[in-house]
Amino acid sequence: MIARITSLVTLFAVFSFVAPSDAVDVKFTQIYPNLEFSRPLALIVPPDGSGRRFLVEQTGLIRVLPSDESTSDTDVFADFTNHMSVEKDFEEGLLGLAFHPRFADNGKFYVSYSAQGPKRLVLSEFSVGDNGKANLKSERILMKIQQPEWNHNSGNIVFGPKDGFLYLSVGDGGLRDGVHLLAQRLQAWNGKVLRIDVDSKSPGREYGLPEDNPFIDNPIASPEIYALGLRNPWGSWIDPETGLFWLADVGQDFHEEVNLIERGGNYGWNYREAMHEFAGRVPLMQTLKRKDKGIEKLQFIDPIHEYPRTDGISITGGFVYRGKIDALKNHYIYGDWGTGRIWGLEYDTAAKKVSENIALRTPEQVAEGLIKPTGIYPDENGEAIILGWQGKLYRITE
Repeated sequence: MIARITSLVTLFAVFSFVAPSDAVDVKFTQIYPNLEFSRPLALIVPPDGSGRRFLVEQTGLIRVLPSDESTSDTDVFADFTNHMSVEKDFEEGLLGLAFHPRFADNGKFYVSYSAQGPKRLVLSEFSVGDNGKANLKSERILMKIQQPEWNHNSGNIVFGPKDGFLYLSVGDGGLRDGVHLLAQRLQAWNGKVLRIDVDSKSPGREYGLPEDNPFIDNPIASPEIYALGLRNPWGSWIDPETGLFWLADVGQDFHEEVNLIERGGNYGWNYREAMHEFAGRVPLMQTLKRKDKGIEKLQFIDPIHEYPRTDGISITGGFVYRGKIDALKNHYIYGDWGTGRIWGLEYDTAAKKVSENIALRTPEQVAEGLIKPTGIYPDENGEAIILGWQGKLYRITE
């Protein structure tokens, strides 16, 4: 079985892997050099016309970054350090932030964070107080999602720019091999993209169920599920120009992947890792004394791009760039947390395939100073800001 998997990996790598082209001459310029951050992982500009940058630190703070990038001071918008709780801080903590599409009028925003006893991922709504800061007493808990282990939480949240619904990415439950077998279970929220309406309430829920959710009429499925078969999705972005839903998913042993999420789509985990049959599933099922039933009825959606472990060990998704750097326009900027490499991927929507994958940060540049990207976000002008695990922020410049 292992030999067959190896041959499949080799075969698919020939046809599916788009090797990076020549590097584009860009620089990674540190911004806010006089500030120190603790594991920054999201930078969100609210839809209120203010141009403010809200920086999420996994350790619990949401800061408002001033426009003066040489400053040595920031305002704290919210402090969740006593609100959340973690077992292991490597993947637990404050994990996501999204502002309501009508934030300018209603002052509502949404966060996801870790809690214990029982271990869970919490999605909550909050409001801004009279002082312009978060009112943590205004919390309205929308969802509590079982997390069997401390890892593979994900927790990315984003609003659809066209439908106005909230999308939450959830990991598969943790450990290795998809051992909890939750990513393919329609009764579980783990290993899924969930979609809810925060502006209404369905019976028995603190949120509404969009009528066109793909499994809403399935009596044994969780009606919140929008897509399934994910391992540890990290980096979600719905392009306001094209409507494409970009989502990176962290692999286990061989490949990292970039997906375009479709309504009702199944992305394969843990039957597959990226485009390849997952070698660990057969021994796992034998150990659990379980049989695969109905696999012939499953239809998996291939990622649009993958890269092997020779290039990285943990993908960080980003966004489609439309700033001032011509060579990067319409490229999806993404990177790898482990190796610090960063690329720009161009997708041909008509041909439905990747047309170019350019190296933005090569191994030679990485050797000059490692940036472990935890997030890649646009600022208020659409220019790319890289969030580094070590607590530094960088801007991509020509």
